[in-house]
Amino acid sequence: MEEKDCIFCKIVAGEIPSERVYEDDNFIGILDINPHTKGHTLVIPKKHYTTLLDAPSSLLGEFLDAGKKVALNLINKEKAEGFNLIMSNFEVAQQEVPHVHLHVVPRRKGDGKFKFLKSEK
Repeated sequence: MEEKDCIFCKIVAGEIPSERVYEDDNFIGILDINPHTKGHTLVIPKKHYTTLLDAPSSLLGEFLDAGKKVALNLINKEKAEGFNLIMSNFEVAQQEVPHVHLHVVPRRKGDGKFKFLKSEK
């Protein structure tokens, strides 16, 4: 299922260019255009689901496996020393694109304060 105005659906369909670093039958991994660290990757289901709650439970294990493969690649090839897996669901939780996705953020010693999650005032 594709949402005609969804930027991630357009990326999956190849209508918008992206730098793909991972792909399998159900997911793609693309480099984030505003990375928090070098190699910051988004893992995106090829089918449209607005939030994690919309995705079928049978797909969630594969989703995490895709995130693990991306993280392992970042550790092995990009020399990351660790990583964060981050997923925001709904606007109030800072989900900016209404298509479920997982941020795989590689971490290295001395990469600075992690500012992905902003505190509310």
